Amino acid sequence: MMENRLEQTENKLSKKITTGIVAHVDAGKTTLSESLLYTAGAIRKPGRVDTKDAFLDTYELERSRGITIFSKQARFSWEDVQITLLDTPGHVDFSAEMERTLRVLDYAILVISASDGVQGHTLTLWDLLDRYDVPVFLFVNKMDQPGTDREKLMAELKARLDASCVDFTDPASEQSLEDIAACDEETMETYFETGGVRDGQIRRLVRERCLFPCYFGSALKMIGVESFLRGFVRYTSEIIYPDEFGARIYKISRDTQGNRLTHMKITGGALHPKEILTNLRPDTVRNGDIWEEKADQIRVYSGQKYELLQEARAGEICAVTGLTRTYPGQGLGFESEAGAPILEPVLSRQICLPDGVGAGTMLPKLRMLEEELPELHIVWNERLQEIQAQVMGDVQIEVMSSLIRERFGVPVTFGPAHIVYRETIMNPVEGVGHFEPLRHYAEVHLLMEPLPAGSGLLLAADCSEDSLDRNWQRLILQHLGEKKHRGVLTGSAITDMKITVIAGRAHRKHTEGGDFREATYRAVRQGLMEAESVLLEPFYDFRLEIPERSVGRAMTDIDKMSGRCEPPVTDGENCILTGYAPVATMQDYRQEVSAYTGGFGRLTLSLRGYEICHNSDEITAAAGYDPTADPLNPPDSVFCSHGSGVIVPWYEVKEQMHVESPLTQKNAPGLQTGDVPRRVTESAEKQWLGTEEIDAILEKTYHANRGKKISSGKGVRKITRREPAVEAVKRTFRREEPKEEYLLVDGYNIIFAWDDLRELAEKNMDAARGKLLDELCNYQGMRGMQLIVVFDAYRVAGHQTEILDYHNIHVVYTKEAETADQYIEKFAHENAKNYQVTVATSNGLEQIIIRGEGCRLLSASDLHIETEEVKRTLRSGYTETAVSRGSGAFRKAVEAAVTTTDRKES
Repeated sequence: MMENRLEQTENKLSKKITTGIVAHVDAGKTTLSESLLYTAGAIRKPGRVDTKDAFLDTYELERSRGITIFSKQARFSWEDVQITLLDTPGHVDFSAEMERTLRVLDYAILVISASDGVQGHTLTLWDLLDRYDVPVFLFVNKMDQPGTDREKLMAELKARLDASCVDFTDPASEQSLEDIAACDEETMETYFETGGVRDGQIRRLVRERCLFPCYFGSALKMIGVESFLRGFVRYTSEIIYPDEFGARIYKISRDTQGNRLTHMKITGGALHPKEILTNLRPDTVRNGDIWEEKADQIRVYSGQKYELLQEARAGEICAVTGLTRTYPGQGLGFESEAGAPILEPVLSRQICLPDGVGAGTMLPKLRMLEEELPELHIVWNERLQEIQAQVMGDVQIEVMSSLIRERFGVPVTFGPAHIVYRETIMNPVEGVGHFEPLRHYAEVHLLMEPLPAGSGLLLAADCSEDSLDRNWQRLILQHLGEKKHRGVLTGSAITDMKITVIAGRAHRKHTEGGDFREATYRAVRQGLMEAESVLLEPFYDFRLEIPERSVGRAMTDIDKMSGRCEPPVTDGENCILTGYAPVATMQDYRQEVSAYTGGFGRLTLSLRGYEICHNSDEITAAAGYDPTADPLNPPDSVFCSHGSGVIVPWYEVKEQMHVESPLTQKNAPGLQTGDVPRRVTESAEKQWLGTEEIDAILEKTYHANRGKKISSGKGVRKITRREPAVEAVKRTFRREEPKEEYLLVDGYNIIFAWDDLRELAEKNMDAARGKLLDELCNYQGMRGMQLIVVFDAYRVAGHQTEILDYHNIHVVYTKEAETADQYIEKFAHENAKNYQVTVATSNGLEQIIIRGEGCRLLSASDLHIETEEVKRTLRSGYTETAVSRGSGAFRKAVEAAVTTTDRKES
């Protein structure tokens, strides 16, 4: 009955509007939301922040702190319009949550406090609304407070926001009509001819962001709220949507039962329960990660309550259950992927776990939280052996701590803040990546060019389909965009760069999707190693209002903080300084301002973006990052030589590449082949790879530090805001000796994962164990590592850990109450730092824990492929060739394998 009444009501409504309320903190945003809902009859009593009963503040921490943390949804109707209202956070620490909501708005309501005027965060919001092309209505709140001046506030809005801000208290007044007419020539002609302006013209101007209606009132005392609501309904236009299905995802959350909710706006067609959704679009690479999942329930929320829909039509905001692979910013149907957000945290902190809670256990849980707050960027820092998160400020840290304790029952703390740096390049360069171990092949050529500050990463393809099929080109672009590529100075994420696919090659038989992933990653790193890299840091724009007597002190401080400021502007007894400075030097300056001005100074900060680091030498040295020793981002390539994979150092890759550089055939913008800075170094000895290393590379768990690198420079990047001189710096990278290798095999896991062993185990488990051990003896003979096979004996009463030697490998039977998983995890924890430890298992939970310890993984299927390859190699006569040319160590390893094979056959 409820659903039928809802559908009948909707059928009577002429248009649907989705709007969101945005504001700086304490402007009265939530109070206005309550007032609008009450005025429209959606709630019986308007809630208040101070009494902790606001309809849209549903989270306990929101009520206790009196701030909005997560965006909320409410629905109401006014006259013949159905309005979906999204209340967004106002605190700067939760700006990313607010920005995600902007992508699904038809109109925005910007709330400004009459007592505070236009704040720094207000300007940030204004820029974001312009970036996302969202039409704006303004509501100046708290006009009931003493000392407010409407004319003065209106002048400030026009001066600091836009001259097209118009007072709509009385839109028919002569002054308002003149201001409206001044926004557009056509409207001006109508005004001169008729003395008025048509509503349709106003609606068009608002929709095109040529006019910004401004209303004044007090949300708390219900002053001006109804007038604003009538004007909002009158001057908004209904959005026309296509018949084809499309949806934009803006948020992931979980309900009180733990169900995962995907919040989306339907932008075309309709969605029904049990309908299959997929991320496959015409431009999607089929070799990529394609999923299909069923939309279970379709919910429409209003506060904490929701209703189930049998159809979500275009223009509606809904939450869908049953989807596990979605994420904010994702487009479904005809909708494309959203660009990277502007407001991202610039501080990184360690998440400190209590005793008894391991990183391997906690990391998957934090990944769940990251789905809801993607700006956290939860990462496992291999070098520091710690979990890190990116945060905006102290309030967000408090919220995260509360969420983690509430969701997972773990009290965590946060370490000191560190600046999140980024890197870019100053000159165009060609990056080449080649991946050709046995049974695999891919080569990728990329043109990497610097872009102006704030551009982010742009991806493109300029490659003939005659030389590289379009499907492979799309796959390369997908791999470029699927991860954050690291720079070579500090390992920070790269930005402000255009990467263009200019050439590549695939093999008709041996190329697989994972091959191009490896080749693409290596091409990026190889190019970065050759380019002149620049370290970037975040900057604040500041507005400093201080007494005139304190101007000298303030300007001296700004200079010491490596900042820039405009000449001071006098405003009565105060002076106003504006400019920009690094976040690293200015983040704690507000307390100093309050101290030396006696509490009369006011500092407003807004994130400016990333520019050249003011102390890049110091930061680079402190990071101690070695780009040739990063196992997840290797710069070297893998070629095939004499039937084996061989690592070729990054500085020799271009001499051995298979595809001729397109830059020798045509002029690339700003780059000639001879212009690419090449570092020269002595030739490094080539190291031979066995099959385990080759396939482990496919899993991104292997990296060989084989070559030498002599220098890495930094230069000046021309940007639109600032051009300080940065001297080039040379860095020398050390060559590390490879660690001794250990391979731990989860015995029973492998037996039940291999079809032939599983069938044998059903008849005779001892025979299955024996066959596995024989296979691994052959494998160890070819590879030469320390190989340990672990079997569970935890159910054997009184059994102690038993370690046996079986030919050339070691066999472990665990003690009572200890599983093979536990033994392997303990071994990995104790030895991962000193040895190169690889674990062969297909146990998902164990893989997560092992990754947390920094070890490499080998799945059961990959181990089976490698053992089969060893058998084929021995039978094909490869042994004689290898022994005749191999070193003494290699000769002994092969002879051991032959002996084992002979023993097995006899």
